[in-house]
Amino acid sequence: MTAGTELLTVPQVMARLQLGRSAVYDLLRTRQLASITLGRARRIPAYALTDFIRTRLDQEAAA
Repeated sequence: MTAGTELLTVPQVMARLQLGRSAVYDLLRTRQLASITLGRARRIPAYALTDFIRTRLDQEAAA
């Protein structure tokens, strides 16, 4: 992890994607959205969220 890498909480990701908790955890469980575990806390690197959004946009454009 590089200096300045922002780690987001699940509620922060929920707010940014406007999705519910179950939907975000489904993305994490299916590894569509990368995360790390710190103790019992799940954190999502900001770049992983950006990559996820970019991938979904590319998929939509190709459809």
